[in-house]
Amino acid sequence: MSYRILIAEDDERLREIVTDYFSSKNTEVCQAADGEEALEALREERFDAVLLDIMMPRLNGLAVLQAVRKNNDVPLIILTALSDEEDKLKGYELGADDYVTKPFSLSVLYAKTMALIRRNERKVLSSGQLIAGGITLDLLEKSVRISGREIRLTPKEYALLLYLMQNKGQVLSREALLVHCWGYDYDGDERSVDTHIKRLREKLQDKASCIQTVIKSGYRFKEDIP
Repeated sequence: MSYRILIAEDDERLREIVTDYFSSKNTEVCQAADGEEALEALREERFDAVLLDIMMPRLNGLAVLQAVRKNNDVPLIILTALSDEEDKLKGYELGADDYVTKPFSLSVLYAKTMALIRRNERKVLSSGQLIAGGITLDLLEKSVRISGREIRLTPKEYALLLYLMQNKGQVLSREALLVHCWGYDYDGDERSVDTHIKRLREKLQDKASCIQTVIKSGYRFKEDIP
């Protein structure tokens, strides 16, 4: 399986070195040169893990971490040249999953990142729930709740919502949604997706805005990060 990683680091050479190493392991890497770029990327896309430098221009890593942790539990590793214990404790307090001090071994950084991703996957499976944007999907009962209130969906509506939430932040084409939720042998056209998305939004009510239309591209599930 290919994972998507965000590295937020103001040192361009280090970003490229990490990107090249992770890419060689069949991992897709997105780069951010400062804290503002990192937050923008997290607003727009879904990542399986984040590598976050502390000392960055515009917005430092701890400020980014604090904003992200308000509604996003993506696995996150702090990258820093600082070895002061107080800084590490502050990072853990704000929700960092691990710390790597520069200079670091690329193989160790990769191993730590993959371990966090696998742990996060097991957590989702063991809890039996997928939570995003204030919507809770029970993966065992195949039920949907918003603020504790159950929303009744058809099997296709549930399949669409699940697939969108699993790929949070990623734009999914109508064709991709059709193939995944209806199957390769479906005889209908892509308008079926639009019809079901419309009905799904109506049932989600005040959470309908989580499903965004991307003109000429498809749909994506997005939860806002302050």
